[in-house]
Amino acid sequence: MKANCWIRPNQVEIQEVPEPKIMNARDAIVRISSTAICGSDLHLFGGYIPAMRKGDILGHEFMGEVVELGDEVKNLKVGDRVVVPFPIACGACNACEHELYSLCENSNPNVGLAEKLLGYPTAGVFGYSHLTGGFAGGQAQYARVPFADIGPMKIENDDLSDDKVLFLSDILPTGYMAAEMCEIKPGHVVAVWGAGPVGQFAAASAFLLGAERVIVIDRFPYRLRIVAENTGAETINYEQITNVREALKQLTGGRGPDSCIDAVGLEAHHHSLPVYAYDKAKQMSRTESDRPYALRQAILACRSGGIVSVVGVYGGFIDKFPMGAVMNRALTIKAGQCHVHKYMRPLLERIEKGELDPSFIITHRMSLNETPQGYDLFKQKQDECLKVVLSAN
Repeated sequence: MKANCWIRPNQVEIQEVPEPKIMNARDAIVRISSTAICGSDLHLFGGYIPAMRKGDILGHEFMGEVVELGDEVKNLKVGDRVVVPFPIACGACNACEHELYSLCENSNPNVGLAEKLLGYPTAGVFGYSHLTGGFAGGQAQYARVPFADIGPMKIENDDLSDDKVLFLSDILPTGYMAAEMCEIKPGHVVAVWGAGPVGQFAAASAFLLGAERVIVIDRFPYRLRIVAENTGAETINYEQITNVREALKQLTGGRGPDSCIDAVGLEAHHHSLPVYAYDKAKQMSRTESDRPYALRQAILACRSGGIVSVVGVYGGFIDKFPMGAVMNRALTIKAGQCHVHKYMRPLLERIEKGELDPSFIITHRMSLNETPQGYDLFKQKQDECLKVVLSAN
């Protein structure tokens, strides 16, 4: 079969690889109909996430048709159309029992590797380095899905196109969880750093959960235009102002946002060349793994006693973390890879009711063969690229 394989930093290519096989009685094989390039894939693409190996199959946002099942998978049948959540969860461990599916204690076989970097391992993740298990990803024609009796969600409504449900695999639940962690109350103002796909869904979700105002910060006019047109959010282009925190104070009567969402993560940009150069140089020399500009801004801009919600991906260690602001101003930081299984069904119901149409973020459609071009397009923000969806077959 064809699959998109990581070769080295900033290089992927389509290769012929063996088709996956059932390895466990709880496995399923899915023939992929649609998959996508995620912003967090770019961290792998650029070599910022450790433990990638040449030939690793990328991709963790995918859906398709079940073509083979292990003997213990009773809730699905061959021919079912399913969306697959990006974390791999067993459904039975302590974390899964508490709906913390991205922290599953049984799905990541590379426990020792993860513990060295993170202290404790996280769940296995499709196509996301050997730090999260080395599982083959979904930018391919077929994928093996472990714990298929727990993960994949059947889409029974044939009127729902792939475009409307594909993002239940990751970015829609991630954006929703980012907003949920803000503990939004009537009258609240929520600020979102990053108008990429997750930031777009975080803004939409904040309104769904009752926010009075949502303010999105980014530097690309087309991304700010899309979020304003489709969610009603206010926007700030940080390259056109002097100070984001001061701009947010002016918009909130001097108090600051009630909650701040970091939907950017480790490859953040900063318009000040000296600030950007400092972290970029440390990151490239591997003395600092992440560029935390958005996180620093979110912490300093959040009102005292507020919540900072972090769903942008971070890979390791950051410098100049404003812990003094966190402690002295009684800020709460909530963070995590999304517990996708928890949110898939409720969000599907919102889609079916017409409360959400996630397809608005799609700007580019390509074939699996064009995936390397899609990575370059997405990384360089060319042709107003916000989200690339790939047809796998």
